[in-house]
Amino acid sequence: MSETPTTSPSPDRADRYDVAILGGGIAGLTLALQLSRTAPGLRITVVERQHHPVPEAAHKVGESSVEVQGHYLRDVLGLREHLENEQLHKFGLRMFFPQADNSDIARRTEYGQIDEAPLASYQLDRGRLENRLGEFVADRGVEFRTGCRVTGVEIGPGEDDHTVSVRGDDGERRLRTRWLVDATGRSSLLKRRLDLAKPLDHQANASWFRIGHPIDVEEWSDDGEWRSRVHGGRRRLSTNHLMGPGYWVWLIPLASGSTSVGIVADARVHPFDGFNTYERALAWLDEHEPQCAAEVRRNAGRIQDFRVMKDYAYGCKQVYSADRWCLTGEAGISIDPLYSSGGDLMAIGNGLITDLVERDLRGEDVSEKAVAHNQVYLVLGEIWLLAYHRQYPLMGNARVMVAKVIWDTFIYWAVPGLLYFHDAFRRLDERPQTFAGLHRAWTVHARVQRFFREWHGVDDTASSGGFADPYSLLDLIVDLHNGMAAGLPDDELEERFTANVALLEQLAGQLVATVTDRVRTAAPEAAAEQIARWREDPLLTELVARYRERDPIEPVDDAWITLGRPTTRPAEATT
Repeated sequence: MSETPTTSPSPDRADRYDVAILGGGIAGLTLALQLSRTAPGLRITVVERQHHPVPEAAHKVGESSVEVQGHYLRDVLGLREHLENEQLHKFGLRMFFPQADNSDIARRTEYGQIDEAPLASYQLDRGRLENRLGEFVADRGVEFRTGCRVTGVEIGPGEDDHTVSVRGDDGERRLRTRWLVDATGRSSLLKRRLDLAKPLDHQANASWFRIGHPIDVEEWSDDGEWRSRVHGGRRRLSTNHLMGPGYWVWLIPLASGSTSVGIVADARVHPFDGFNTYERALAWLDEHEPQCAAEVRRNAGRIQDFRVMKDYAYGCKQVYSADRWCLTGEAGISIDPLYSSGGDLMAIGNGLITDLVERDLRGEDVSEKAVAHNQVYLVLGEIWLLAYHRQYPLMGNARVMVAKVIWDTFIYWAVPGLLYFHDAFRRLDERPQTFAGLHRAWTVHARVQRFFREWHGVDDTASSGGFADPYSLLDLIVDLHNGMAAGLPDDELEERFTANVALLEQLAGQLVATVTDRVRTAAPEAAAEQIARWREDPLLTELVARYRERDPIEPVDDAWITLGRPTTRPAEATT
């Protein structure tokens, strides 16, 4: 591939821009593309430290996408052709829970889909994607400066421009810009400059590497019955997760033919120095995931890189300012890679930034919008964090985790998914009922995540050989999935969102009622104190009451809570 072209500005515009984006990774380049499509007359520059093209496969982590990011790349940015022809369709999220010494994948409880999902998501070769994005933005007139380092930033007071000093192959230059966007990733240039860092109590670490070989978990067993479970796609194309207490290992296929392998672990369960070098990571896999370790050893000569990330989770006090500076992607917040939420937050954040810039371009005062958008984005980050915070010890408990993953899918599709596909986030401050529903979902979600920890504390029964396909367990999960792309008008969207929040309340109540019955039967003495606390909890009591009220009218199969095995207990029997 040839060097990415850059556009040469006319002399009177050489140093003055409407938007300067610091960082030309996926966050910065997608924002530049979105801005150039939304407001073609904008003068935009992107300053990127690395030279282009960047290496494919052995480049950056973050290869798996889910529905929101898939919609952003495919439909908002118009990258359908690239995604279909140069990337891989993802065959959903797939998890294998621990069984004995994990030497036989066919004996592990498996969570994952049987057939293709209605809405596509993708496995992304980040190097390939970022190279193409660099070409796309340059073709649209964006000045893309590669091999260029930021040496200074001055935030302009009031209506004054911001100033950025950069040094590249052509020497030092000063750029003036009305809007300044930090997309420098974990370097977090503006966050450090403005003292915006906010630590998170989520202590987890990761190491990963790429192998120039297409690892296929189907080849790890010759059990014909196990292989035939999945007939509408290939397990290899899933984002495969090998789960265990306090950790998960990812296997992600890339269009280049490589496979990304990563270890992610809670520091309190698996210390970072146990897998922070390639040799240690391989020894760690020998102990915890021997089938994966054997695959890596067979292909040891094809290792393409090895990288680590310590304490990867962090927050931010502010991401958007009425003074016309913004943070996007990992320059703002970084939560957890389990559900690939970083790409979703990038998509939502870039949309909010584009809205602010477009309004300012039209002469609007964006002071109040900047405050509202900042609040929305940070609230969403808090909601996503709940799914991971203190939850890693549960990862070896198949019964709890299958229910948790399905619940996390419910809330993802019912709340942020529905709102993003309908372009509603930039208008939430104008829709108080929807914003109130978002806060209610947050409250319920927080209590449910705590409930999962409490359930795990009294029910850690081992399971073996089970299989749970979320689309087969519940019709409503298919409805929620398709509902994201329903294209509803505003009044119907508000109705649907309100109904989704009510459904989440029903499901939460069903979870509490069903689990209470199970643990009371399975371990009455050990669980007695916990059951008493659940019964005394006012929010849980309210949710169970909502469930009992709705279930006779709109019943929901509880198979999502019981590892695919429905109970016959009627709702009114639960106490």
